[in-house]
Amino acid sequence: MRGGGRMADTIPDRLRQTLERIPRPALAFSGGTDSVYLLYACSRLGMDVAPYFVKGAFQTDEELERARIMAVEFGYNLRVLRIDPLSIGEIVRNDELRCYHCKKAVFKLITDTAQADGRKAVMDGTNASDDADSRPGMRATSEMGILSPLRDSGLTKEDIRNLSREAGLPTWDMPSDSCLATRIPTGTVITAPLLERTCRAEREIRDLGFRGIRVRTVSNSARLEILKYQSDLLEAKRKDIEEILLKYYDSVSYGVREFHRWNRSRSLRP
Repeated sequence: MRGGGRMADTIPDRLRQTLERIPRPALAFSGGTDSVYLLYACSRLGMDVAPYFVKGAFQTDEELERARIMAVEFGYNLRVLRIDPLSIGEIVRNDELRCYHCKKAVFKLITDTAQADGRKAVMDGTNASDDADSRPGMRATSEMGILSPLRDSGLTKEDIRNLSREAGLPTWDMPSDSCLATRIPTGTVITAPLLERTCRAEREIRDLGFRGIRVRTVSNSARLEILKYQSDLLEAKRKDIEEILLKYYDSVSYGVREFHRWNRSRSLRP
């Protein structure tokens, strides 16, 4: 899929110009909507880019497999880097700066690997909708000089979903997600058993047909958050859901979060 042609029309000029100024970059690649579109854009421009996926206890095997499939689709081999966040005290104590310390560790690993591979620039998929004030991890990447071409080009999450749909990318309507550590309340020490329980519970709930769900730990109870548009499915599957979650938790509560679907009213070219 690498190279120019008609599909390169789905790359705005401002992004094209930004990427052309970054020689042989490495890309922190999660396989989500933003990083998939960024790797797609690189592939259409024929760029020499190296996608890296950092796998630790906070990422699922399903996320890794999805990222691997998408990288191959664009003609790149995904390099998987291993990290053990549970060995880093600043992360496992799970205070308000957990994400900051985690991003520091992740991007140090990526940066060191990229430099060893002869790549001086490292990119991520941060977009113009991401709020730096509410994301300590963005402070970490800014301090480390990580490049964010989507954000620098002024592309919002809605823009990226629009462009991804026009390009035929399967991730265009993927719900935004976060790592497994976010399911553990701030101040609760993160342990392997807590993460494993969360991972198993979410996997079984997804098998019922849900997308973008989150099973949060509240003491020894589960709070299942679903996307609003799947409320009817929740009612239809409530018995199955509780049968699953009560294997792992003492009780179950529910919450709903919004998911804004693609808006056809905007045009992004050039």
